[in-house]
Order: sequence, then structure tokens, then C-alpha cells
Amino acid sequence: MKEIQSLPLTSMNNAAHFLFVSNMADRAEKDTTVSEKCKVQVDALRAAVKAEDENLQISAKSLTTDKIAEADRLRDQLYAGYKKAVGGYASFPVADMAEAAKILQQHVKDYKIDVQAQLDKETGLLLNFIQDLEGKFAEQVKALSLTAFVEKLKAANEDVRSLTGQRTDERSAKTAGALKAARAVSDEAYRMLVLHVNAHALLEGVADYAAFIDYANTEIAHFKQEVLGGKKGKAKVDAGADDSGDDA
Repeated sequence: MKEIQSLPLTSMNNAAHFLFVSNMADRAEKDTTVSEKCKVQVDALRAAVKAEDENLQISAKSLTTDKIAEADRLRDQLYAGYKKAVGGYASFPVADMAEAAKILQQHVKDYKIDVQAQLDKETGLLLNFIQDLEGKFAEQVKALSLTAFVEKLKAANEDVRSLTGQRTDERSAKTAGALKAARAVSDEAYRMLVLHVNAHALLEGVADYAAFIDYANTEIAHFKQEVLGGKKGKAKVDAGADDSGDDA
């Protein structure tokens, strides 16, 4: 008898899983017979796919986002203040101090730090920049009495670094848990659709359901081969990281 074959959805990576259930929901809605005879199951799968889509995206805004923005503004202000202070000493009438300022000015020019740049890029550049000020340029920093300034800048940069790490932890935990639950709902909705389509085909005759069954089995064969089975390489990579081993 012609029927929809089985597919181990729980073994799929997150991106491939979403693509498969989304494709099945789309085709079920477009199939006149399936959408009419299995309306409850099709609607349930569509709702589940929508929820999975929402959870597949990175969570919108962490509670730490505002704190990161505040710490970022502070370090930008401190960095701007540091550059201004160094520039002010460049024309200082004391030769040793003017020379120290010129060395530190060149250091600023070498790094070309843009406070409008991507957050993590700025954090990394400032990390190295400050290490230089505490190390090979410590003498010049001390000569201009900028040690406290550098310490404040370092603390602000570390705050941003710590908060962005915290936000990543929050997002990964929230997203993983919510997505796992959403996938389970999609799996059950898909399973019920398959059961109902196969049952209708058995009781009413396969003719009206053949097109949908053939499409489903073609998709299943494709995903078994490209995502779960034989081929390695581009098709599998494009589907996303295999990060769903315990979804069930």
C-alpha cells in the first residue's frame, strides 16, 4: 500500500528540522484533499511550525542589553577622554612629557579604534590597547599621570566583556530550551498528520492522496540522504550545525 514513510525527525539538526516541517506544512495546506480531510492536523502543524520558527531565531533582547549599552557608552567616553588628554600633552612645554605624549599619540593612531565599530571588535582592540598601556607604555602613562585613567578604561572594557558573555549564556540557555520544546510539538503535529493521511488513504483509496504521499516520500528520501545519511559536505553544512541530538 502507498503510504508516507517514517523519518527520524529527532536526529535532524535544528535548521534542517525546521525546513522539513515547514515544507510539509506548506504542501499540506496547498493540497485540496489533505487540507480538507485533515484540517485539524494541518492547522496544528502550521501553528507548531510558526512557534518553532520564532524559537529558532535568537531571543530578541536580553535583560543585560541595556547594561551593555551603558558600559559601552562609559568606555567610549573614557577612551575619548584619554585621547584628548594625550593630545593635550603633545604640546606641553616640558620636553619629557611632550615626548611621552607623542609616543602615546602614535599608539592611538596605530590601533585606529572606532568606538562606532562592532561591539566585540572594539572590546578586543581595547583589550590589547590597554595591555600595551600597562606594559610597554607604562612609563609614558605614568609620566603623564594617566594611570588612573587607564585603570578606569580597563574596568569599563572588562564590564562590557563580562556582560556580553553573560548575555550569550542567557541566550543560548533560553533558545536551546524553548527550541527543544517547540521541536517536540512540531514532531507530534507532523506524526499526527502522517497517521491521518495514511489512514484516509487506506480507508478511502489512495488516488486522492497519492500526490501528497509521493511528495512527502520524496522529501523524506532527500532528507535521509542529505541530512541524516550518505552525503557529507555542502548539503549537510548548509542545513546548520548538528545541535539537536537530545531533542525528543
